[in-house]
Amino acid sequence: MIDLRLLREDPDRVRASQRARGEDVGLVDALLAADERRRSSSVRFDELRSEQKALGKLIPKAAGDEKAELLKKAGELSAAVKAADAEQDEAAEETQRLLLQLGNLVHPDVPVGGEDDFRVLETVGTPRDFAAEGITPKDHLELGELLGAIDTERGAKVSGSRFYYLTGVGALLEFALVNAAMAQATAAGFTPILTPALVKPKAMEGTGFLGQAAEDVYHLDKDDLYLVGTSEVPLAAYHMDEILDADRLPRRYAGFSSCFRREAGSYGKDTRGIFRVHQFDKVEMFVYTTPEEAEAEHQRLLEWEKQWLTSLELPFRVIDLASGDLGSSATRKFDCEAWIPTQGKYRELTSTSNTTEFQSRRLSIRMREDKKVRPLATLNGTLCAVTRTIVAILENHQQADGSVRVPEALRPFLGGREVLEPVTR
Repeated sequence: MIDLRLLREDPDRVRASQRARGEDVGLVDALLAADERRRSSSVRFDELRSEQKALGKLIPKAAGDEKAELLKKAGELSAAVKAADAEQDEAAEETQRLLLQLGNLVHPDVPVGGEDDFRVLETVGTPRDFAAEGITPKDHLELGELLGAIDTERGAKVSGSRFYYLTGVGALLEFALVNAAMAQATAAGFTPILTPALVKPKAMEGTGFLGQAAEDVYHLDKDDLYLVGTSEVPLAAYHMDEILDADRLPRRYAGFSSCFRREAGSYGKDTRGIFRVHQFDKVEMFVYTTPEEAEAEHQRLLEWEKQWLTSLELPFRVIDLASGDLGSSATRKFDCEAWIPTQGKYRELTSTSNTTEFQSRRLSIRMREDKKVRPLATLNGTLCAVTRTIVAILENHQQADGSVRVPEALRPFLGGREVLEPVTR
């Protein structure tokens, strides 16, 4: 959430951010009114308590009618104090409720608009000309079935649509990708972490996934726990309610977890294969740093993602997402989209977001610097979303006979295998 002082001092900036997101601008005025009520009721409560204490000192010294009058006044004050306390609590709850609905402030360099209004920052590599090679490219599911790597029929039989099995070289390819991604992350100074797949409501709400993204989240009613859609959630909550020393920042973590998403609103989209599924594994980078260093760290995360996709020899582009496509937590977000030959377009493989102090304020994570304590900044970046990466590798590195060339960087993690060969089932 944002700083209330910033809201009071520059409400027009917050209104502009809400407008850019396509969100309710009236929320800003409602929040300002609730905050004013919270502060005034707090002042009223303090005044009444002070009067009550002063009166309490006079009563023992009084006698007769004077004491009776003071006791009567004390009773009236007691009722007034209770009412003021209740009003103070109610106003504070309303302020917090509205504050949690407000998205992070959009970075001034972010293009304004919706999903299709992104800005292309860079294009890396050139898509293969399959026609010039005399090849009609197969899609990833056909290739996966030829390789004995992907089984969506049995996935649907056992679990329903958008589920799958990775079998044989498909399973080995997942392990290779995860190990290669972790090797790159640890070489860059990230601490590897295996995170919980189930988290409490505070962790999910604190990272901003119970607002706009709530319909995409799986909730276990009996236990009041949520299945994570990304290890960003448990990584963000890892230092919840803690104060970190500034001289030990940045803290960089690389989390591995299974991820679960309802894919609400995606009916009819990417129904074939494993590009858009309900369960997948992912290696996620997460950083705690100072607010002053956040933008530079965001660029570093992007460079690590570009390094990863380049090592897999995938053509891709980098886009600066538009304001209406950021999600509530991010002030700015970059996506790396790989070329998918059979779709004839670029599709998201990795994403990195600068969430500034938004998550740390919600999760009560602060930093201590020169004896002062203040909120820190958090950032996240997907290094490897496994299923989508498999899609891109199979389609971009396929050969005429249905085999798939293994990128050189991945070969050490596949026992030196250079080609994935079709199998006879």
